[in-house]
Amino acid sequence: MTTLGVQPRPAPVPGPRLGADAAVAPGGVRVHDLAKAYERVVGREFVRTHALRDVTFDVRPHEFVSIIGPSGRGKSTVLKILSGLVSSSAGRVEVSGRPVTGPGPDRATVFQFPGLMPWRTVRDNVTLALEFAGVDKRERRRRADAYIQLVGLADFADHHPRELSGGMQQRVGLARALAVEPNVLLMDEPFGALDAITRTQMQDELLRIWEQTRKTVIFITHAIEEAILLSDRVIVMGQGTIAHEVVVDLPRPRSRHDLLSDRRSLDLMRELEAQLGPSEGEDH
Repeated sequence: MTTLGVQPRPAPVPGPRLGADAAVAPGGVRVHDLAKAYERVVGREFVRTHALRDVTFDVRPHEFVSIIGPSGRGKSTVLKILSGLVSSSAGRVEVSGRPVTGPGPDRATVFQFPGLMPWRTVRDNVTLALEFAGVDKRERRRRADAYIQLVGLADFADHHPRELSGGMQQRVGLARALAVEPNVLLMDEPFGALDAITRTQMQDELLRIWEQTRKTVIFITHAIEEAILLSDRVIVMGQGTIAHEVVVDLPRPRSRHDLLSDRRSLDLMRELEAQLGPSEGEDH
């Protein structure tokens, strides 16, 4: 974040603009001139802090887009505004051609910590949002079992969170989000709290699930390799605005072996590292 008057305002870097049909199709996302400012009292004066300014980008239906950058650059703020949990100070955000004015069933969020109810089974955790939405019991059960199977936890549907590993709990969080059957899946550093081996496994699982569901995904991460492995496009956040974008024009389906042996992927990593700086390109 930057405080007004302390640092010069960077020139905005606009993202690619889509045709009207793509923007209004189910799963299309349009962010235009998005800004978010916070005010606080310092002494006898109001000080305005800009978390975001002039953020503009589009996401095509079924596209997987990652947003990377150091902590405090506004990545999660963008996601919270898209989810409807936080309002913007200026600009426009649309999903499937409709303005975002609050949370809605067309979007679901997966957080770093899944926040499972410890007294509920895996199945009952997955059905929680469906209960709030008024979905009938038989349909809740059908969806829960289908998505629990999709994330590889069919044998654990009647277990409680305390009986699961961290990676398994995150799978439950993903199944819960998918069970709402949203057009857009928002993921805020979902693997950031996992150990390296489990994180690698979850990346592979997410690739598999995305290939099957083709949801529009906006994914927040600090890790360059993770962003390139998963994404069609990577957006680099500067100080509250977009600093750079790269298109990940690598064939799908992908594997980690392909990523590390492909000349183009190594070039993309170096390009993103140059934008982030040597100390910011590390996974943390």
